[in-house]
Amino acid sequence: MAKKPSIEARVEELLGQMTLTEKISLLSGKDVWNTVPIERLGIPSITMTDGPHGVRAANPEVGRVVEPATCFPTGISMAAAWNVDLVEQVGQALGEETRALDCDILLGPCVNIVRYPLGGRNFESYSEDPYLAGRTAVAYINGVQSRGVGTSLKHYALNNHEIERGRASSNADERTMREIYLAQFEAAVKEAQPWTVMCSYNRINGTYASQHDTLLNKILKGEWGFEGFVVSDWGANHTIFESVQNGLDLDMPGPARYYKMLAESVQNRQIEEEAIDKAVRRILRIVIKSGRIDGTTSKGSVNTPEHQALARKLAEEAITLLKNDGGVLPVSKQAKTVAIIGPNASEAVIEGGGSSHVDPPYRVSPLEALKAWLGDKVQLVYEQGCDNIDAPRSVPAGWLRGPNGNLGVRRTAYPTYDCTGTPHENRDVQETEMWWDIGNSPTYATMPYSAQLDGTLTVPEDGLYWFHIYHSGIVRIYLDGELALESQITDSMDTGVEFADNLVRKLEAGKTYALRMEYVRRPGQHIVYYRFGMARTFEPGNDPRLARAVEAARRADLALVFAGYPEGFESEGGDRPNMDLPGRQNELIAAVAAANPKTAVVLNVGSPIAMPWADQVAGIVAAYYPGLENGNAVASVLLGEVNPSGKLPVTFPKRLEDSPAFINASYPGARDVNYGEGIFVGYRYFDKVNLAPLFPFGHGLSYTTFEYSGLKLPATVKAGETVQVTLTVTNTGSVDGQEVVQLYVTDPESSLPRPLRELKAFTKVDLKPGESAEVTFALDQRSLAFYIPHKQQWVAEPGEFQVLVGSSSRDLRLQGAFTLA
Repeated sequence: MAKKPSIEARVEELLGQMTLTEKISLLSGKDVWNTVPIERLGIPSITMTDGPHGVRAANPEVGRVVEPATCFPTGISMAAAWNVDLVEQVGQALGEETRALDCDILLGPCVNIVRYPLGGRNFESYSEDPYLAGRTAVAYINGVQSRGVGTSLKHYALNNHEIERGRASSNADERTMREIYLAQFEAAVKEAQPWTVMCSYNRINGTYASQHDTLLNKILKGEWGFEGFVVSDWGANHTIFESVQNGLDLDMPGPARYYKMLAESVQNRQIEEEAIDKAVRRILRIVIKSGRIDGTTSKGSVNTPEHQALARKLAEEAITLLKNDGGVLPVSKQAKTVAIIGPNASEAVIEGGGSSHVDPPYRVSPLEALKAWLGDKVQLVYEQGCDNIDAPRSVPAGWLRGPNGNLGVRRTAYPTYDCTGTPHENRDVQETEMWWDIGNSPTYATMPYSAQLDGTLTVPEDGLYWFHIYHSGIVRIYLDGELALESQITDSMDTGVEFADNLVRKLEAGKTYALRMEYVRRPGQHIVYYRFGMARTFEPGNDPRLARAVEAARRADLALVFAGYPEGFESEGGDRPNMDLPGRQNELIAAVAAANPKTAVVLNVGSPIAMPWADQVAGIVAAYYPGLENGNAVASVLLGEVNPSGKLPVTFPKRLEDSPAFINASYPGARDVNYGEGIFVGYRYFDKVNLAPLFPFGHGLSYTTFEYSGLKLPATVKAGETVQVTLTVTNTGSVDGQEVVQLYVTDPESSLPRPLRELKAFTKVDLKPGESAEVTFALDQRSLAFYIPHKQQWVAEPGEFQVLVGSSSRDLRLQGAFTLA
């Protein structure tokens, strides 16, 4: 039997048969998700899809399988679990779901550093620390790609804010870039070889990421040995030949815009054909690796019980117990009455917004789960207390049902301006929002577009309800067949303008209302955009909810307040305006705590928030955005069925002004964002200036206790040798638990300033009461090194190094030292 040619041999064979026109065609997308096929040579399209915490297909694009997918916890939760084995398992499940939905590349992971608390995509990212982000990314990529599906490591590089992301320049010195903002990309490329790397929208020191020769050619492909292709973020390319010359391989989305003129650039000798060949080789390599060309793609599965159980396990391991005075948690088995309070109790807030949004087959709220778990054992009294919004951004889950009885609405889209004709989309969706750059979709870019959302509306109580719509174009809302609101804007949305309109109606609890929303895109309008939301509202000064919540707390043995952001508040496309909880949530929490000293707060947030009530409550739990199993995961931790083991992957400052990037953040809308804090990001800054955070990096409590002992390490290590560090961890409490053992390294004397300590190793151990485990870490030379720009290299300088081991960056139990000879 003849030996099958290697991938490289097949690439060269195909390349040799391609015309220049065919080569160039391969460098732009066919449409929003697919690459261009070359049928003459049997080269198929490969399909990409949004992620990173689930497979997303939101718009009516041609060639996509569309159905609900498992919504896993978001990136911040993946890092908060500090469990790379578990993240790899989640990656495997994501790979299986990507393949089941007939896609080849999942656009993730997002490894950008959490530089500033207000960053809109912090919830998608992993950490403020490049080591933790890097280890999590390697596990994620290995998991996904083990299923024959590619990943897209993003967003390369220095994409740490959303406002003006398409034009702003992130300005940082080389050492800062190497040590903080590139290190996690380097680890992921060298150790896991993602199929693709996605360049970011922004400029870096004045040059767009999509045409940055130093970042793409010299560092990524040269130094790090990246083998896959570089893809632009959607619409991030701005040039005809400079981007290809400087390292961009695939311009998305299609069809081709700039590269339509690339052949002329070759003829004019502005770019050599060899540069195009290099890009084509990289794309062909991935097409072959996907199995599409041979018809040997892997098999997949979506929404399996195993995947849903895995989503819950990740959520449980990520949930972080920040405060637990008096052992207020877990909920005492002696409690007879528990007050469930807050806007995030009955609403299952499972993820953020933007391109990472996933439609799951179901979602579980904390209130639903606690009722199911506790049954008749405990009297649960629910009061919303207040809203988690300043204006409605979505319709609470369960209020809307489509024609088939599914959660959400039926969306029908038409190639007309009046919702008539033969629809080109007709499916159930859970979200009442859409943001779609229709100009990037060749099938729809020149045709009229209108859509209608149909369903039934049922509200939980009698009263006034606030309908709120953000949109472009024209929107009409009908209740029981009558026009209730018509709103229109003539702007094309090219300048980013949107319009908001409102309607307040009195509705009856339990009554079913027929709801229809019609949307019409205006001719020439690039962006299809609407976001429809609803909320209970009251006459000014006549809102009784907070007083009812306080009274419920006063009568209860324990008060659990579920607070945070509504789903989609933290989102791609914008940064948070501040660190405050919206609505009257801070007032609610303080009032409930005053009424009941046994008050614990559970938070749905993906970024640090201000907690003016932190000293008043007994317990604080960070649940982040836990995915579709939200309520079950939260309930299992609150009730002690699962011992919390999550740790903060970011520092929580007491106030925004304490953040290291505060002075240099340049919000909102600066075109030059200067990274003046340098390498002192996150806990590195708080340690450097000896500033107490609200909660430190790596912090997270448990229902049990752990003792650290027996630290051992060599006294002297020769250059190039590995430093072996061992210690013992013992569960000294009364329940099973997991502990994240964190190792930090200090270089007391160096030729350049260094952080007081830096995370260089961690592991998670699972111990029963009284059980001990020996933990071993191996530190290589890179663990000791820092980057010296004038030498263009990483250097571990001889001398003393200190090793500190503990439960957080501020809870360090053991210390030792060695000399690097």
